[in-house]
Order: sequence, then structure tokens, then C-alpha cells
Amino acid sequence: MHRSRAALFTHRPRSSRPRDVLRAEGPAAARIVVTVAAAWQVALWLGADQPPVYAAVVPLVALRGDPLTALATSLQRVLGVVAGVLIGIAVLNVLHPSTAALALVVALGLGAGTLLRAGGPLNLQVPASSLLVFASTSPDAYAFHRLWETGAGAAVTIVLAPLLWPPDPRRSLSVLAHDSRTRLVQALTGTAAVLGTDPGTARGNVTAVAGHIDAIRTAAASAREAERAMRFNPLRRRHRDTVTRLVRSIVTAERLTPHLATLAREVAAFTGRDDLIPVVADARRRMPGLAASTAQAINHVLESDRPQPALSRARNDLSAYAHADSRPAAVALRRPFKEILDELDPPSEGPGPGGHPRIPAGT
Repeated sequence: MHRSRAALFTHRPRSSRPRDVLRAEGPAAARIVVTVAAAWQVALWLGADQPPVYAAVVPLVALRGDPLTALATSLQRVLGVVAGVLIGIAVLNVLHPSTAALALVVALGLGAGTLLRAGGPLNLQVPASSLLVFASTSPDAYAFHRLWETGAGAAVTIVLAPLLWPPDPRRSLSVLAHDSRTRLVQALTGTAAVLGTDPGTARGNVTAVAGHIDAIRTAAASAREAERAMRFNPLRRRHRDTVTRLVRSIVTAERLTPHLATLAREVAAFTGRDDLIPVVADARRRMPGLAASTAQAINHVLESDRPQPALSRARNDLSAYAHADSRPAAVALRRPFKEILDELDPPSEGPGPGGHPRIPAGT
């Protein structure tokens, strides 16, 4: 989880050059350093009589990716420490240190960790804290220091995480939105280009389209996470409308992917069939133009305020193809284009954009 969220805000090619690594990782490292120092100092102000290591550990563990992650991780760590300390103290008050007591502490800690997930995976902080209490020469003193220092570190982390070098979802989502549009267009026009070539090329296109679809779906998942993270990003509030628009664009691109997959499979199935040579020959003349106008409609809907002219042109091309060839195989090749246009411009009663009639599904 942490890895995927972090990747959202550093969407760029990896580089081994020290300067590029420093530019990519430097802000995150600086944020950890500042938060660790702040947590340490706050613990000292609160009266720590020994180095407040436990307060400083929380930012090291919790500061991964966006503020929402830091909040969830900090909460999970605090819950784990509290539960683990209580389990360790309770067991030591009943049993002397032994192998059986050790097994009981770990079992209880793992059981509690399955319940105290705070929205994440198994909370291993619970059994870890239980074992540390079990191994301490002064369990009561250890428990006291561990509890309040961890709480202080978590509080500092939650406060500072949204304020120190907050991630910029607007910049990252702009890259993802452009990439999603580009992949849609490449998949659509590339599929139209391989129709009627040879079966091997058509099957290879199915694999290529699947790769584009996977990338678009990954971008959509990242976009949704970015939109959620904006709630915990007070320094980026002025970008909220832009982020919402970019997320809508990427999610719309994701909705089109099933139709791209269907088109690629149909093209692969029809290419090389002797009984469909006349249909494929006619489609090779008409489909590139339909794909080009549909691609233009995709771009205009996803990034323009006035998509209707592009949608009208694509509808006209689809209508012309439908009137020119009503054979079942041609209908199957056209259907993904109709579904794409309907996703971009949902059908309504009466004429479509520009006064043109909607294209029935079976034409």
C-alpha cells in the first residue's frame, strides 16, 4: 500500500544519477528529519528524563507517501503499542518469564493485531511491543515511557505530515491524465491499423492493448487515492477543483477500456478468416477514419470544455459506416465504437449531438 501511494506522487522514470535521486527523494527525507527532530524536542519539553527514542521512531515508520498514509500508520502504531504494552504487563503479572509465557504473549499480540488494523494489514506492532515489555528488566517503567513517547511522536507526525513538503497531486495527475489519453488513442488507432493484416500481428495487438489497459487502470486507482488524500492536504486546497477534473478524466478513460479490449479481440478474431474477407476489406477502408474521429472525440471530452463538435463528427462517421454495411460482422466491429461514444456522451431521448440520430446498438 505504501509503495503504491508513494508512486503516485513521484510518477517519473527511475534514474541512478545522484542528483536525480536527491531531487526525487530529498523532500521526503527532509520531511522525516524535521518531523523526527520535532517529535524528539516535544518529548523533551513534555519532561522526558531519558532520550525519547520512541517518540522519534514514529515519524520514521509513519511518513510514507501522502498525509492519509501517515495518519493511518501513526494511529496503527499507537494502537499497537498500547495493546502490546497492556498484553505484556498482564501476562507478566500472572506468569514468570518462560517459553510458555513467551508463546502466550506472541499469540495474544497476534490476535489483537488482527483486530487493530486501522484500515491496514495485520498490526505487528502489538506482538512486537508485547515482546519488548516481556524482555525489559523494568516492565512498568518501560511501558510508561513507551506509551507516552509514542503518543507524542504520533501527534507531532499527524500535525506536521500535511504541512511539510506536501505531495502535489495536480502535477502527478496531469501526467497520468495525459498518459491515459495517449494510451487510449494508441490502442484505438493501433487496433484499426492491424485489421486485415495477419493473425500474428492482430494477436500481438491484443497483448499491446492489454498493456495499455493495465496502465490506465493503475492510473485510475492512483487518481482515486490522490482525490482522497486532498482532504488531508490543507496547503493544496486551491488545487482541489483541478484535481477533481483530472480525476474525472482518468476515471472516464478507465471506463472506456473494456470496449478497447473488445475491439482488439474482434479484430484478432476476424483477421485471417477467408469467409470474412469482403467485410474486412470494407472495414479497412472505413475503420481508420472512424478510429481517428473517435480518438479526437476522446481527447476533446477528456481535456476540452467544448467536446460536442468532435462527438458529432464521430457519430456521423459511425452512422455512415452503419448505413454502408449492415452485415453482422461489421456490426460487431462497430459496436465498441458506439459503446465508447455512449460512454463519452450518454444517450438521451431524441436526436444526438448536432441533431443527428443516435445509432442503434444492432446496426
